[in-house]
This record gives sequence, C-alpha cells and structure tokens, in this order.
Amino acid sequence: MVHKSVTRSRVLKAAKASMFGTANSGFCLACGKTAKGVEPDARKYECKHCHAHRVYGAEELVMMLG
Repeated sequence: MVHKSVTRSRVLKAAKASMFGTANSGFCLACGKTAKGVEPDARKYECKHCHAHRVYGAEELVMMLG
C-alpha cells in the first residue's frame, strides 16, 4: 500500500528535479515523508521518520506507479 500523500504528480516533480538538477529525493511509502539524498533507483531504504524500510527513489517510483 502506498501512503495517500505520495501522488503521481509529486513523484514526477521530484523525478524531474533529480534528472535536471542535483536533488535526489525519494518517498516513504509508509508515512509519505520525503527523503533527501536517496539514489534514483533506491528500494526499501529505511525512513528516518518512521523507520520503515519503505523509502524508494523518485525514478523508481515513476516506474512502479506507472
């Protein structure tokens, strides 16, 4: 299940920022928080907020969410 705040538009915006800039963001699918310094293809990183291993890189989420 994906947290309701992790929307397609939010993920696409973060992926574009990563591809055309220096921002490397990801999102925790458990709590919805943004994670900074996450590799684009990150999977199951630990969230610094809720400690769940559900942080994914923005580009990875673009592929997952379709």
